[in-house]
Amino acid sequence: MSPRRAHIAMIGIPVVSHVLPSLAVIRELVARGHRVTYANDPFIAGRIEPTGAELVPCTSTLPFVDNDWPADPIAASELFVDDAIQALPQLHAAYDDDPADLYLYDIGAYAARALAEAQGRPLLQLSPTFVAWDGYEEEVATHLRKLPGADAYQAKFARWLAECGATTKDVDAFSGPPGRSLALIPRAMQPNADRVDTGTVTFVGPCFDAAPDGWTRPPGAERVLLVSLGSAYTRQPEFYRQCIAAFGDLPGWHVVLGVGKHTDPGELGTVPPNVEVHSWVPQRAVLEQADAFVTHAGMGGCGEGLLAGVPMIAVPQGAEQFMNADRLVELGIARRVDTADATAETLRAALDALMADPERADTSRRLQADARTEGGTPRAADLIEALLP
Repeated sequence: MSPRRAHIAMIGIPVVSHVLPSLAVIRELVARGHRVTYANDPFIAGRIEPTGAELVPCTSTLPFVDNDWPADPIAASELFVDDAIQALPQLHAAYDDDPADLYLYDIGAYAARALAEAQGRPLLQLSPTFVAWDGYEEEVATHLRKLPGADAYQAKFARWLAECGATTKDVDAFSGPPGRSLALIPRAMQPNADRVDTGTVTFVGPCFDAAPDGWTRPPGAERVLLVSLGSAYTRQPEFYRQCIAAFGDLPGWHVVLGVGKHTDPGELGTVPPNVEVHSWVPQRAVLEQADAFVTHAGMGGCGEGLLAGVPMIAVPQGAEQFMNADRLVELGIARRVDTADATAETLRAALDALMADPERADTSRRLQADARTEGGTPRAADLIEALLP
């Protein structure tokens, strides 16, 4: 039990890959005796309520139900501003008469920062992915501002900041690096990590609960391979068929294939006896017993793979996953196979190359040890408590 019970509010967005990374931290804060409220769309209530946090319903306009995100980065960015504009009145209604002692917020929850600034309350960002580095503005952001529609997007954002009650009126300052952030990722996955301001950003590594359970390695399985494209990019029946062709009946290997809720296992054809197919798998539990991992290279999956010390075949699908895939390759623990090239032959060749690499095992063990020393959930909770007034 912490010395003083505080009201800590987490404000997020209803995107599973943004919610999962911090759930263990929320659960830990509740266990330490704090009152924790969590503002998010009721769609995600089933993920939040088991932590013991109190759900504060805040409906979202993001396309989280069907994951139909626009490919254009400006259009995608505008969705988050539009969501903030409609979310902020809901947050004021919930928190103006019951303000938090400290606000935690996801990188996509712009309304959270506006609320905290309007109330004059401390604020801490929980980043589920990599953070900006010194030079990010010139190397990345400047190029985005030259895209069609960028000027109109900036103007809309500026109009909202002028009237929403936030004290930070400059769009770049408001949406750029926060005053304080916890990066819930292994530092090894951070691009240009040596150029990150560690005075404002602390890498605590992936934050999980105690050792997972829910899956048992079958008797006689010499090696286990997990195939999973996460939660948002699972409409891939042809890819799964190629995986079955590549790894089905592979001597000594048992394959756990997660296909998500959008793919009917009946579309996959004949499934060999060494392959088990599920719409959902307890990924961490499988990875703790796995020998290799085919992943879409979402940051959550990358962190889980690093902590488990398994080599990866990265098949990026969108957003920052292409950068993540390249980073895994650069670290020496993965091979990248793009979806268009993901035939049974290329997938099998990638697995063979990984398992035959004499340096890969030592590298995986070193990165695993590094990630575990970053502190994870307990350190994150300690740092959050240190910011309480």
